[in-house]
Amino acid sequence: MEPYFSPLSQIYPEPDSEKTIMGSVVYCIHHKDGCKWSDELRKLKAHLNVCKHDTAACSNGCGAQIPRVLMEDHLKYTCPERRTRCEFCGQDFTGHTLENHVGSCGYEPLYCENKCGLKVQRRHLSPHKSNDCAKRLVGCRYCSKEFVADTLPAHVTKCGRVPVTCPNHCESGLLAREDLDGHLKDHCPSLLVNCTFREAGCRFKGLRHSLDKHLDESTKSHLNLMCTVVNKQQHQISSLKSALQRLSLNQTGTLVWKISDYSSKMSEAKTKEGMELVSPPFYTSQYGYKLQASIFLNGNGAGEGTHVSVYIKILPGEYDALLRWPFAHSVSFTLFDQTSVPEKACNIVESFIPDPTWKNFQRPSKEPDSLGFGFPRFASHEVLKKRHFIKDNTLFLRVKVDPSKIVAV
Repeated sequence: MEPYFSPLSQIYPEPDSEKTIMGSVVYCIHHKDGCKWSDELRKLKAHLNVCKHDTAACSNGCGAQIPRVLMEDHLKYTCPERRTRCEFCGQDFTGHTLENHVGSCGYEPLYCENKCGLKVQRRHLSPHKSNDCAKRLVGCRYCSKEFVADTLPAHVTKCGRVPVTCPNHCESGLLAREDLDGHLKDHCPSLLVNCTFREAGCRFKGLRHSLDKHLDESTKSHLNLMCTVVNKQQHQISSLKSALQRLSLNQTGTLVWKISDYSSKMSEAKTKEGMELVSPPFYTSQYGYKLQASIFLNGNGAGEGTHVSVYIKILPGEYDALLRWPFAHSVSFTLFDQTSVPEKACNIVESFIPDPTWKNFQRPSKEPDSLGFGFPRFASHEVLKKRHFIKDNTLFLRVKVDPSKIVAV
């Protein structure tokens, strides 16, 4: 609204007063808004006509009163009647129609929502996501499972439902990749197969349908091959048994012999004359003498029917040719008292030093002495009952060879 000025002749009836007042220096009424103009009062009206801080009607006819300092921005950016052009499609719009157009322009480039990294015009975005986007979901044409488009080629190289042809060019046609192994193993008529006796030495190789005929016609030769294999395996088993036996032999010079099921073995010994139990063989050292203990639960010789008799015999060993003969190490037998208080145990111990003149201690032949050397009256049956030599129907006998006690010969 423009200022109203009353006739000066009515306000200042004296000419000198008017001249003095109108010559006074004043500031623009928009001084607080940033206008720095100041001059005589008479020049204020002319200044207000050009003051940028004074309002004026929009020149586009939108009806707004705009400070002159903001008029340029208003006409360019905010006036609803301004004319402007869309930066994407190039069409001209008025201000209020442009606001509706922004956000819907088909030519505006947008990033794909699938995060493939591409910018596509809004009008092409939907076809891009459906047909071209590297991150769209695509179904495998063979197994129907969905994959991200750029991973589909890698899947197809491994997909089990991809059709392939039989490498033997049989008449089965196309097969699913995952069924190929089963086809080759069990069904392909063009596959060359080995005879089922191949490991036995048969060298036949032919088409699957000819295998049955071959098996029928070659029964005798296959049997001969299997007999050869069995014989070879028996030799190998014997060799392995011998090696295992050597590895498992006791080589410490001490044997702790566990005799279980004592009552039944004693009953059998009483009814069967001369029943002898023999221990596992053992060596006095790694390259020493080979020995074996034996026991007669119902006695032998002077101890028959009243005592337990124990003996030691020398067996032919692998290193006899390198050993000193006759055998001269002392030997002790210990029958353990299995009392629950070890301090109160009363073991039965007998030992001897070999007589070098006895045949039993000479280098053994291939057939060792049937009896050996020992104690016919080692422990009486009455003593066995009085203490805990038999516990849980088991007794323990230790046979120990002491190389430090040798008779000088």
